Amino acid sequence: QVHLVESGGGSVQPGESLRLSCTSDAHLDIYNVGWFRQAPRKEREGVSLVRNGGGGTHYTESVKERFTIARDRGKVYLQMDSLKPDDTGVYYCAADLRVRGLEYPEDFGSWGQGTQVTVSS
Repeated sequence: QVHLVESGGGSVQPGESLRLSCTSDAHLDIYNVGWFRQAPRKEREGVSLVRNGGGGTHYTESVKERFTIARDRGKVYLQMDSLKPDDTGVYYCAADLRVRGLEYPEDFGSWGQGTQVTVSS
């Protein structure tokens, strides 16, 4: 397991942007890193995943063309543009060496504490 810390959340209006960071005392390059979100009274949802070993990126359909996941100097970021009220929730990053995908959050052994994102007018 690896210790993860999320940051960058906040309160914005629809159409605005936020950039979330997932950091660790160790570089995250060797891990698959996913972003998940949890809204009250809703199921946890996998948002985006960056694979290790140059395996590519994945997004849930509702955020495609709006969110971008990227690695930079051992950290993982989620750039969120054109935010909508339905994007509101607590965002978590999670990591593991081997995972099947965003549909299987149980595969991710390490989780951060979350950062709140609120999109409202």
